[in-house]
Amino acid sequence: MKHIEAIVFDLDGVIIDTEEVWEEVRRGYVAEHGREFLPDSQDRMMGMSTGEWSAHLADEVGVPRTAEQVAADVLGRMAERYRQALPLIDGSVATVRALAERYRLALASSSARILIDQVLATAGLTDVFEVTLSTEEVPRGKPAPDVYLSAVAKLGLTPAVCAAVEDSSNGLRSAAAAGLTVIAVPHGVYPPAPDALAGAALVVDAITQVTPEAIASL
Repeated sequence: MKHIEAIVFDLDGVIIDTEEVWEEVRRGYVAEHGREFLPDSQDRMMGMSTGEWSAHLADEVGVPRTAEQVAADVLGRMAERYRQALPLIDGSVATVRALAERYRLALASSSARILIDQVLATAGLTDVFEVTLSTEEVPRGKPAPDVYLSAVAKLGLTPAVCAAVEDSSNGLRSAAAAGLTVIAVPHGVYPPAPDALAGAALVVDAITQVTPEAIASL
């Protein structure tokens, strides 16, 4: 049994149910420019930083705009979707607040900083996270461990006393590579690969099952 002092959350697919929104927005954007996703585009982009997925759409999918233009266009559309309706996962806000009473919390997200701040402000969660990081702010996106290692360092802790809550293959791999104890909340539409899921110490069906008692049992 480990003594967990802090929990590092992913955002998309854990607190907000946006993986399908991201796919819809990016597919639509690509189609408007006369292109189509590659067969593995969606899986590859889950966890990528803004710079990485925008480069994928520009350089590999072939959208005839620069990666910077692609990022600005897509992020603008995502921000507008969030303004229309923020797709919070049932029970996620209450779960985060309950855990904040017992543990220090951080956020390690592949979303852009502008979207992270918008989501947390709208959900009323800005105050509960000591540290929030976007993969834009580290050298490499998920599945590289950079964002988790940086979040843990900013907390002044070691990975051995931190748990991560993740849903995607790349997110699970990132947290495991960083040495955190991994809790998996598999997404129903985009389930993680078996090898990524195998690295989790705990697999739950819903975020509401990530309770202080569950953390204490790790």
